[in-house]
Parts: sequence; structure tokens; C-alpha cells
Amino acid sequence: MPRKKSENPKVIINWHDDDKPREKFMNKGRAACSDAELMAILIRAGTTHMTAVDLAKSIMTSVGNNINELAKLNVRDLTRIKGIGEAKALTILAALELGRRRSDIVRDKKRKINGSQPVYEAMRPYLMDKTHEEFWILLLNRGNCVMRAVQVSVGGISGTATDIKMIFKIALDHMASSVILVHNHPSGQLVPSMADRLLTSQIKEAGRLLDLPVLDHMIFTDDGYYSFLDSGEM
Repeated sequence: MPRKKSENPKVIINWHDDDKPREKFMNKGRAACSDAELMAILIRAGTTHMTAVDLAKSIMTSVGNNINELAKLNVRDLTRIKGIGEAKALTILAALELGRRRSDIVRDKKRKINGSQPVYEAMRPYLMDKTHEEFWILLLNRGNCVMRAVQVSVGGISGTATDIKMIFKIALDHMASSVILVHNHPSGQLVPSMADRLLTSQIKEAGRLLDLPVLDHMIFTDDGYYSFLDSGEM
């Protein structure tokens, strides 16, 4: 039985099919929908005074219509927006996480590392939009292809503790031929600290003794990176 239309012109059921997010998605394709319309499909229902589209627009406005900024929010941030409860917040964040994971699908051909840019691209799915520091290693085989990326430690907004022994245990357990170090700076600061330089020196020396070369140490930010190798510090 078809749903009875409301007398309120703001209710989505009263809209023309070309303007309804779900019908637009089905009839014209996903590319025809705006970010707010796609989000309206996710959250399904609005409030007494706002349609799902209006609510979605208010969410996008709160982050400057920037999906990358939206991805940095957590459940608490989203539920501060009027009309967004925990269920809607979780649905939005789950969809964003699926999008992130899609870019992290392992390709049939292994990614070969022949410079700092491929390292940055390999780490984007893991470190983009993070609001706290994390320390990772890329394990490479003899052909300089990525075997896997492994998280070593997680910290706060200004640092993370890193166990050198753990780094090489992981590398040896996976029979890696060489290692690349990567940690992020949520602040966007691309200048390494004295602690960063000291840690790099210590890990590089440990790798030399174990015949397991440390090829580079990268500081990752959402807008760029700093390579110790490119800067002549390795």
C-alpha cells in the first residue's frame, strides 16, 4: 500500500521523485547525488522540524562541507548536532570507515617502494584523519615491495612511545628484508623533533647490527610528509 502524503510540503514524501535522495540515487545514479543527499539516505529520517536532507546539510555545514573533516569526528562530536543521536552517528561513521577501507584493499600486484611518495600513498589508508599519534612500520621484501604495514604503538595528540625491540621482532617474525618507519603528526608539523631524530638514529643502528636495513623514517600529515631519507638524514 503506498504511503499517504503529508500536507506538509517540507516532508520528503511530498517532493518530486527527482528531488528525493533515494529515488534520485536509483534513477540517476550515485554520482548525481550531493554529499548531503547521500548522507540523508544513510540517516533515513529527519526530525519534527527538519527533513533528513536538511539535517544532512546541517552536518556538512558544521564541517565546512568537507568530508575529510567529517571523517575526523567521533560519535560524541556528531551527537552534539541537534537531531543526531547515537544510531545516526554510528551509521555515518561506519560508512566513512568502509570508504577508507575500500582504498586499503590489497591489490594483486604488490606495491613497490622506489621513493618517499609511494610510502606516503601506502600509509594514507592507515594514518589519514587521525587525531592522535601512531607509529607504524612498512615491511619490505628483497624486491622492495611492501609485504605489510604494521602498527607498533598508539599515543596521544603529542607523542607515542615506541619499543625498538618490538619493531625488529615484528620484522624478523615476518622475514622482512628491510623496514621503513612511519609516524604521524596530527598537528601538521613537518619538522622532526630532537626525540624523532634520536629515535631514528637508534633504530637505524639496531637495524645495521641485525642486518635489517632501515631505509627511511617518514613523518606523515594529512597535507604532506617529511622524509628523513630525502632530507639527507638517513
